[in-house]
Amino acid sequence: MRAAKLAGRDALVLAVTLAAWHWALPAAGGGASVVISVLVAAMTVLCGFLVHEWGHLLGARLLRARVHFPDSLLASPFLFRFDTSVNSARQFCAMSLGGFVASGLVVLALILWLPHGHLASTLALVFSGLGVLATLVIEFPEFWRVLRGAPLPAGAAYVSSDASSDSR
Repeated sequence: MRAAKLAGRDALVLAVTLAAWHWALPAAGGGASVVISVLVAAMTVLCGFLVHEWGHLLGARLLRARVHFPDSLLASPFLFRFDTSVNSARQFCAMSLGGFVASGLVVLALILWLPHGHLASTLALVFSGLGVLATLVIEFPEFWRVLRGAPLPAGAAYVSSDASSDSR
């Protein structure tokens, strides 16, 4: 799997989400508008997650870290897996910071650009806030430990180069 295919997938998700916003905004009243608002908000949060993942990738690539892409477009919730057997703590921190910065920019963009007074906007902001909180709870402690000298973590988002060879 190449990054270009993943970028195409994510661009399609973003385009569908933008179209859904265009369709959902004029929806007025009733139970259907609540369902539509929840769906559009969830799609928006998915786009935010994807931007977060691309931020991680940009951070990793800025310091030439080795990463492994999934075998298929739906194989993993992660855009890539970070190779802990060949990458340094500095590369790990850059990768982590890329995701943090991307998440902050997503929240700022949502605050600035979502239409005020719509249920979908409120839900998208609340769900995104919960996503940022989850990032702080799950990802920040690992970043902080590595920044202070701990070894690179192991887990679902990480791989040893012995386990995979696709790094492009």
